[in-house]
Amino acid sequence: MSRHCLVLGGARSGKSQYAEALAKSHDGNRIYIATAEPGDEEMRDRIARHRARRGDLWRTIEEPLKLPQLLREEAKEERFILIDCVTLWVSNLMLNGLPVQEPVDELRNMLPQLEARVVLVSNEVGLGIVPDNELARRFRDEAGLANQKLGATCSEVIFMVAGLPLKLKG
Repeated sequence: MSRHCLVLGGARSGKSQYAEALAKSHDGNRIYIATAEPGDEEMRDRIARHRARRGDLWRTIEEPLKLPQLLREEAKEERFILIDCVTLWVSNLMLNGLPVQEPVDELRNMLPQLEARVVLVSNEVGLGIVPDNELARRFRDEAGLANQKLGATCSEVIFMVAGLPLKLKG
């Protein structure tokens, strides 16, 4: 099993379930870092479904903004850390008026030094039509750049399509 893995895909492609399945053979602590914020009822329901699916085998930490700082604290040896998801983190940074690529670079640069096994889930948002507004185009570009940087750093990259993993790297 590779040390760090990026799992990409579209909405409902099976990214999270695949990433969670990677932890099944891990005997140590499992930490789920959730970047989503429950801004509405639909998102609260989505978060609840994710939690129910994971069960009690995971310790969940909610962190919408300070992902590199949290990883620095939590990425200890014998731990499996799943970050779900990078694109929500990018969105949170943008909506809070914070820079995006600087913290992405910080995350990318620290990954090789982390002792824990880290799996990052991210949406591939660049396969559709060009968005019709500046904010959506900027989000697509920021998320795409983040995926490129993290994909270059991770030893394994998986692209999920229709619930099926396609190995891109590793």
